[in-house]
Amino acid sequence: MILNCIIIDDEPLARKGLREYVAEVDFLQLAGEFDNPLKATQSLGDQQVHILFLDIHMPKISGIDFLKTLQHPPLVILTTAYPQYALEGFDLSVLDYLLKPVSFERFLKAVMKARDHYAARQPAVPPAQKDNYIFIKSDNKLVKLDYDEIVFVEALQNYVAIHTASKKYISYLTFKSIEENLPPDRFLKVHKSYIVAVGRISSIEGNEIIAGAHHIPISRTLKDEVMDKLLKGRFLKR
Repeated sequence: MILNCIIIDDEPLARKGLREYVAEVDFLQLAGEFDNPLKATQSLGDQQVHILFLDIHMPKISGIDFLKTLQHPPLVILTTAYPQYALEGFDLSVLDYLLKPVSFERFLKAVMKARDHYAARQPAVPPAQKDNYIFIKSDNKLVKLDYDEIVFVEALQNYVAIHTASKKYISYLTFKSIEENLPPDRFLKVHKSYIVAVGRISSIEGNEIIAGAHHIPISRTLKDEVMDKLLKGRFLKR
C-alpha cells in the first residue's frame, strides 16, 4: 500500500524536513508540496491524496480555515509550532497533530497511524475464487471436468482413467501429474493407483472404499493415513 501525501507549509525548512521524512518511509510517496494552501487546491482535486500535512499559521488563509473549505479532505496531520490550536484541529477530525520541530520518531508514529486508519476504511476484499475444474485431453478433444463430477482416478500404466458418475475418460497423463493438480482437500490418494473424491465416499468396508457403485482398494501402507484424514473429528462413537 502506497499513500500519496501533500505538504502545505509556508516555511521552506519545515517543508524540507517533512519531505526528507517522507522519503525515508517506504509506504509514503510525495505528491506535491506548497507554500500556500490555495496553490494546493487543484492538486487535491486532480489526484488521489491520502495524507495532507497541513501547517496552521500561514498568510492569506490559515490551515484550519482552509481545512474547513474541503468537502472531502484526506487524512489530515496538522503541523504547527502553536499547541493551542490542537483542540480546534481535533474538532475538525484531523488524524494527528505534530508540534514543531517534528522528530522523525513522532512523524513515523503519525504516518503509521494514518496507514492503519486508511487500511481499516477499505472494503474487505472477497477471497479469490479458486478454479473448480480441470481440462484433460481425451478422444482427441479437450474435455472440461468439474471437480464435483469426478468420482475417482485410476492409474493405467502410461494413462489415467478419470471416472465420473456417468462416464470414464482415458487420458495420456501420469498419475503423479493428476495427483498434483487435484485439490488435496477434496481428493485423497488411497492406493498407489487410486485417488478418490472425498465427497463421493459413501462407506468404508474393510480395505475398500465404496464410492457410488465402485469398490476401490485401500493400500495397507496408506490405510492409517487415509482413515485418519477421513475420520478425524468426524467419527462418532459411544
